[in-house]
Amino acid sequence: MERTEQWGDAHHPRVLDILRILLGVVLIAKGLYFISDTESVRRIITTTPFEPVAWAAILYIGFCHLIGGFFIAIGLLTRYAAAFQLPILIGAVFFVHLRSNLTFLNSELWVAMIVLVLLIVFLTVGSGRYSYDEKLKNSNKL
Repeated sequence: MERTEQWGDAHHPRVLDILRILLGVVLIAKGLYFISDTESVRRIITTTPFEPVAWAAILYIGFCHLIGGFFIAIGLLTRYAAAFQLPILIGAVFFVHLRSNLTFLNSELWVAMIVLVLLIVFLTVGSGRYSYDEKLKNSNKL
């Protein structure tokens, strides 16, 4: 893990910082949309035979998108925040969007796939120079 972190720190162009911030904002927006879409939340709960699991999944998705998106946007614990997002996006791509409508024009599928790829990228390369992690690292060197 330490070698991956060192490689990620050495190979981190500035454009990745912009992508990281945009990814965080998209995840926050998706979390807000998911929580506010009461019809889909109700449908998830009523179609699941074991309601506590459905509630746990809804809380996990909402919490991870809101808090994890915020952490990714500011660059705080980016690798951990990305790791917590991965199960959600893997489920979204392979179990939700691919089953519902497998067409080239399925924009939700494309967004989920792009977000999944970006999460894997930031799991590998980390926060970057313009992040709170970097600020904390530099303040400890003083």
